[in-house]
Amino acid sequence: MGHGALDAVDTPLLGNGKIEERGALLLAKIAAISRLVDDKRGRRRVEEPAAQARHDRLIAIGASAGGPAVLATLLRDLPKDFPAAVVIVQHVDEQFAVGMAAWLNLGTALPVRVAVEGDRPTVGEVLLAGTGDHLTLKTADRVGYTADPIDYAYRPSVDVFFQSACRLWRGDVVGVLLTGMGRDGALGLKALRDRGHYTIAQDRATSAVYGMPKAAAMINAAVDILPAERIASKLMEVLTVRT
Repeated sequence: MGHGALDAVDTPLLGNGKIEERGALLLAKIAAISRLVDDKRGRRRVEEPAAQARHDRLIAIGASAGGPAVLATLLRDLPKDFPAAVVIVQHVDEQFAVGMAAWLNLGTALPVRVAVEGDRPTVGEVLLAGTGDHLTLKTADRVGYTADPIDYAYRPSVDVFFQSACRLWRGDVVGVLLTGMGRDGALGLKALRDRGHYTIAQDRATSAVYGMPKAAAMINAAVDILPAERIASKLMEVLTVRT
């Protein structure tokens, strides 16, 4: 996936039972990826965010195809005293989320784990979306999962999390949209920027798939468009300026 694969799945076992039943999960994934490639969904309305009050800072990161390698680079370059909470929404199958969190955890000074219902984003800790449902802020300081919107091909959706952060997080948010196919996250990044938050999109040259960050650039959702290796230092710079 770090080199641009859209997903990784176990090959269905076709020994006993009907082939149609054994292959149902794989067929469902093929259909979902087909929708991503076609990208025929219409644009969604961006909800108005609620008023903010001073609170801990949040780094909200979205990624898809090619994202794991970029996330590893970004997290590797953040110090152990990083002064913000980090939440990552990466398009990945639920069965690989725990392994991905463990893999990312090996290369960073920050603790990385899969987010569970009711978790509080905490300064110096990284939460990773871990199910096929959408990770979202359910209150001003607690995350959880929701199946809605059901019809989104992107699961978990970056847009869903970005827009929930825009509505509910009571402080500064930095939105980061990384490599990936389609346009998930672009509207959410734009909502964050329109609210006055700082936003970053990965550049074309370092993106394995220049879909999601391109969609963000096209609607002027990113304050800065940066190569992958410069994003961590820019985050530190922005957080220092806004202290």
